[in-house]
Amino acid sequence: MKYSFVFVGGAFLMGLIAWKPSSPVSRPAVVPPSSRKPNIVIVMADQWRAQDIGYAGNKQVITPNLDKLAGESVNARLCVAEVPVCSPTRASLLTGQHATTHGVFYNDRPLRNEAVTLAEVCQQNGYRTGFIGKWHINGGMDKNFAPGRLAPIPVDRRQGFEYWRALECTHDYNNSPYYNEVNKRFVWQQYDAISQTDSAISFMTQPRDKPFLLVLAWGPPHDPYQTAPKEYRQKYANQTIQLRPNVPVKDTMEANRALKGYYAHINALDDCIGRLQAALKQAKLEDNTIFVFTSDHGDMLYSHDQINKQKPWDESIRIPFLLKYPAGLSRKGSTLDVPVTLTDVMPTLLSMTGQKIPASVEGHDFAALFRNPRAPRPDDAALIACIVPFHQWNYARGGREYRGIRTARYTYVRDLNGPWLLYDNLKDPYQLTNLVDQSGMAQTKQQLETILTQKLRDANDSFSPGNIYMDKWHYPWASIDSVGNPYYK
Repeated sequence: MKYSFVFVGGAFLMGLIAWKPSSPVSRPAVVPPSSRKPNIVIVMADQWRAQDIGYAGNKQVITPNLDKLAGESVNARLCVAEVPVCSPTRASLLTGQHATTHGVFYNDRPLRNEAVTLAEVCQQNGYRTGFIGKWHINGGMDKNFAPGRLAPIPVDRRQGFEYWRALECTHDYNNSPYYNEVNKRFVWQQYDAISQTDSAISFMTQPRDKPFLLVLAWGPPHDPYQTAPKEYRQKYANQTIQLRPNVPVKDTMEANRALKGYYAHINALDDCIGRLQAALKQAKLEDNTIFVFTSDHGDMLYSHDQINKQKPWDESIRIPFLLKYPAGLSRKGSTLDVPVTLTDVMPTLLSMTGQKIPASVEGHDFAALFRNPRAPRPDDAALIACIVPFHQWNYARGGREYRGIRTARYTYVRDLNGPWLLYDNLKDPYQLTNLVDQSGMAQTKQQLETILTQKLRDANDSFSPGNIYMDKWHYPWASIDSVGNPYYK
């Protein structure tokens, strides 16, 4: 594909434009699902950690629809965000590549047009493709990234998606703009995830003679936490939230307040999941649709006295991942404890739908593993990384480059100075005791180091200081980050 960038700057008109439905058009008759390839629906939330769902053991957050979905899906319990921050994960999901390969290791930087994406492959194989919600992989090369987050995305930068109801990035969920296929600007009429779900249902249930790929990318439950619809916030207003044991006492008040709002967002999104599932069933699309629910990364929410993401702890790296496919998998839910990442999604889905996996893909085809889950082996591991710390976890705030692995049992991480963290997650699920310097763990540490070294070799990652990658991709260092702190090189 032709290489191009779009640079956007300056302010532009932010007028509210009322939405009007298009005129009815004649549509082809619906083809029975059994006569064509499976549909694919990927629902991605933003900053939803794996621990905060009913089926994962959280009894305070209200998620009946996800709990039901888990009972009908393969639950990849140890799905990990390889680079636990927004843009890198989204680019890896669509390309099946590591962030050091596709270059989006830093928010608000562009996914190159040369990248071969899931949507492009599906489109070439006869799929209708659609994207709704938060895009966040069309950044530019300027230090000031803010204007680009609200700017329209040109057709040639949509990476193979045709139906288009998207914005680069906003977290103003109750005044949320988007652009359509011809880049006309609209505003979602209510809390944006609810309106985006309406749009998704409309897209999925249109009569058509082709299979479809839809990515629905919600902004919540990413902060600001206190902006879910009032009826959801009220459910948690008088609750005392049970905090994770790794939240320091000094953070109790702030953690309680944040989690109440976080759970309200989650509760609203769970209702949207229920509506999506009901729509697929009513349209007789459920059986022949691969339905994936996941998130781009987690949220520390004061565990280990930390906030937000990018960090190597489980609250930041572990994300939900459910895959439901009634026609191709068991209708009864199962659990997969082999670590997987969103880099593995593209090859797995292409394999499940009988499409050729491009040579550019670096992720693993786990289709057979989803069909027949097995117990994890000691060397099954997901790579985790912070290539350049930035924004809320920049160098001035203690951010550091790291590489690590998450196995079914252990988390092992090293920074540029050497081994940094080692947790036995079986004995210490809240990662309260760092074993990295304990002599009794020397053999285990060496075994994990060997696995990490192989993972880095496979990813062609030299694990260099952040400035090496910034210079390689010609990225500028922002003079001021999103929370008002200066960067330094």
